[in-house]
Amino acid sequence: MWRFVSVLGFSVSMASAQAAAPLILVFGDSLSAGFGLAANAAWPALLDQDLAKQGKSWRVVNASVSGETTAGGLTRFPQALKTHQPKIVLLQLGANDGLRGLPLAEMEKNLASMIKMAKASGAKVHLIGMQMPPNYGANYTESFAAIYPRLAKQHSISLTPFLLAPVYKNIELFQTDQLHPKAEAQPLLMKMVEKDLGKLI
Repeated sequence: MWRFVSVLGFSVSMASAQAAAPLILVFGDSLSAGFGLAANAAWPALLDQDLAKQGKSWRVVNASVSGETTAGGLTRFPQALKTHQPKIVLLQLGANDGLRGLPLAEMEKNLASMIKMAKASGAKVHLIGMQMPPNYGANYTESFAAIYPRLAKQHSISLTPFLLAPVYKNIELFQTDQLHPKAEAQPLLMKMVEKDLGKLI
């Protein structure tokens, strides 16, 4: 009986410790949601595992949704902040805006609004950028890519300029749609983001 109570107490203590651990909220689209991958194979889950292996107390929660635009994210974001109360937000949105040719001014405005909301809640923000394929035209692709460093500078936040930087030149690391990275690519994405987070974690 004593052993059962002790084990139960240990389990409760572990659960309490996990609940009390500072939280990193990943808020993105299919590139973070793990489209086409097995459960817990996407880079946010790998980040959670890697931080635990390092003995760091951070907990990673992935609130990413496949197909999400910045407008859709903006509608979900206040509740996500309220529910999870993160210490750090990894904001990875914009790819679907770009692929659909949506107005870049609106995309930038939506991202800025989410950055401001997160900072107002007390969270630090790390922005994760994307780039568009060259067939969208030089003017659009260059204007799109410039949004992320501009926002990072304006709001004094850290930045990963291009999530797919470690893998985009290797087509074998992509699924058949040539848009979403395979499971083999996820550790490379995770390591880059983790390095860019730097002193935040």
